[in-house]
Amino acid sequence: MATESVIGQWVRREDGERKVLGRAVYAGDLRVPNLLHARLVLSPYPHATITRVDTEAAKAVPGVVGVYTAEDLPLVPPDGLTRSRDPLARDRVFFEGQPVVAVVAESEAIAEDAAGLVEIDYEPREALSDPVAAMENTHVQVHDSEALGLRDDAGAHTSVSEHTQQLPMPPNGTTAERYQRGDIDRGFAEADAVVEHTYNTSWVYQGYLEPFSVVAIPDNAGNIDVHSSTQGAFFVREEVAKGLGISERRVNVRTAEVGGAFGAKYAVFDPLVAALAWDTKRPVHLTLTRTEDFLAGVPAPGITMRVKTGARKDGTLTALQATIIVDTGSFPGGTAGIVALLLGGTYRFPHMRIDAYEILTNKPGCGAYRAPGAPQACFAIEGQIEELARTFGLDPFEMRLKNAVVEGDSMPGEETWPRIGSREVLEALRNHPAWQNRHQKGPGEGVGIAFGGWPGGTQPASALCRLNDDGTLTVVVGSSDISGTRSGFALLAADAFGVGYDAVEVADAPTDTAPFAGAAGGSKITFTVGSAVRQAAEEARRQVLAIAADELEAAPDDLEIVDGQVRVKGVPSSAVSLERIAALTTGFGSKHGPILGSGRAAPDDAAPGFIAHLARVRVDDETGKVEVLDYVAVQDVGRAINPAGIVGQIRGGVAQGVGWALLESVVYDESAHLRTSSFMDYALPSALEVPQIDPVLVEVPYPSGPLGGRGVGEPPVVGGAAAIANAIYDATGIRPTDLPMTPERVLQALSQRSS
Repeated sequence: MATESVIGQWVRREDGERKVLGRAVYAGDLRVPNLLHARLVLSPYPHATITRVDTEAAKAVPGVVGVYTAEDLPLVPPDGLTRSRDPLARDRVFFEGQPVVAVVAESEAIAEDAAGLVEIDYEPREALSDPVAAMENTHVQVHDSEALGLRDDAGAHTSVSEHTQQLPMPPNGTTAERYQRGDIDRGFAEADAVVEHTYNTSWVYQGYLEPFSVVAIPDNAGNIDVHSSTQGAFFVREEVAKGLGISERRVNVRTAEVGGAFGAKYAVFDPLVAALAWDTKRPVHLTLTRTEDFLAGVPAPGITMRVKTGARKDGTLTALQATIIVDTGSFPGGTAGIVALLLGGTYRFPHMRIDAYEILTNKPGCGAYRAPGAPQACFAIEGQIEELARTFGLDPFEMRLKNAVVEGDSMPGEETWPRIGSREVLEALRNHPAWQNRHQKGPGEGVGIAFGGWPGGTQPASALCRLNDDGTLTVVVGSSDISGTRSGFALLAADAFGVGYDAVEVADAPTDTAPFAGAAGGSKITFTVGSAVRQAAEEARRQVLAIAADELEAAPDDLEIVDGQVRVKGVPSSAVSLERIAALTTGFGSKHGPILGSGRAAPDDAAPGFIAHLARVRVDDETGKVEVLDYVAVQDVGRAINPAGIVGQIRGGVAQGVGWALLESVVYDESAHLRTSSFMDYALPSALEVPQIDPVLVEVPYPSGPLGGRGVGEPPVVGGAAAIANAIYDATGIRPTDLPMTPERVLQALSQRSS
């Protein structure tokens, strides 16, 4: 019989041991001959005109190699202003922490000292901090006449509908669009109850362990190597090549180990470091300090959602009206469409009108954070659904099951949902003991649920599979591994070829030799690159069987691969080892070419992943503190290729969801100054705040996924804030509408209820 399938085996992350033992090499660890170090001079003002820059004292410091303003960088001016292609401010700064000057020196200490000697005079300008006020402010503009480009990673995570109605652009707006169907007035007229709230979510820092880090190494032939902590090596290659005005083949990007990213690491500083190396003709290293990362990074945006929903007494939804205002910071984003898609696309609303805006303020340009826009949308719509269910005295699961979207239902816009496991995850959670025993509650306890999903992303991908001399396989990919995808690739290749998991090694190659792969984001790498890996392994298997058929004088269809041998089915003694096959393809005078399978994937659809979460909390009515006691996370994974990896993703996503719900907030004051510039000020959940988590895997195969698999990285974070908010509502009767739900906010709401 053939080798038993390895799919579904629990295997450790390929990179786990070296990271736990401190053996992983990150970009900041790289040391090469003649290495220079860069430090940045950041603006102390959120909005100001630069009137004078004096770099002479800094240049005079022994060991300083160069001091650079925007005009000194060898970068091609882009068509539109973006963070990566305009890394240093020119005549104005648009947020506190915007880099203005870069100092390059023989050591980091020298660069740091010299940076402190740079003198910059600013003429402060009025800064905009509140996006609601900014969209009505006609006399203060974040940008005057600057042409703006899209966020560097726009489109890397998911696609949104193009079937929207363009609305009049408000002051400081970059996006103004409407998603509409039916007759909204009729929808509310048909409702027996209407719930209306305004939900506010904070800016949130991604909280990765490793700040932004890049090393760029030029050579003497007009090429440059970039070692980067990035989610997308080919994207970095493109941005660096455009910035330097050279061919992409001249740029070779090597993905270093990534110490966390969660959507933030998309070529933000790579073109700058490459430009410094290009000009000095020496390797240059930049790693931000944690405070610099807080100031100059790309946190998730704050969002305001005004939501009004109506339903009949039997729980049938009739109408949704919403206004979404995304605080995109000082550069265009790309989040509003995702929020609209999930706010209006999780349930069936026959009548809908969603107005979505992105508004500029004097804060850093926003970035992505794991399922960008989805936790915020889920927080709002699940609050509405839960309150409508309680208004009618309906079972919250029955109301969700009655209205949840299924295959063929419309999204906001004209697109429809493909095959999704929406009902399956709801039913699995409803049958879980945590819900069945929900009434067994102690003082101050409440149980809440949340339902939601992630539409998924897609991008072309390719992979190679090579047979080695010892009969093992090497799979070569060009994607960054930020979530343990290499382990999943090894399982997919082993299953397709017919060997054990231990017989496969997955290598991340640099861009000059790697097959193309898209950026790691949007829960698409296993879906896209995994499909290419499987094709490559299948092709390598066909090549092996063809050679073995010649050796064994049998038809390829009569052969099987078992225990490292190719043998005739039913005749175990008639066999040839994989080592022998390899030797027949690489030796002097061999008549067979080397075994090298290739695979390509270009899916025209994404594989959405849906979740249903349950949280049990205890609310202290004297302090307002919320403690999460128990948590169940049900997720449709399509096919559990590596359950261990999926469970790890779910537990990590839930932990981040707890942070969204209770702790995390990047705070800017009314003048747009940052007030949370370190982990002393910015609270992350520790092991004490993260509860026991019960992950439940539901498998609803996706037709075009590898063996039915779906992306699993984004969905686990989607339901956290919503489930915890609904649990607080169950415990107290208070409807939380602002994130995070800190003790101060909860206590204030409790006191207002008492009065």
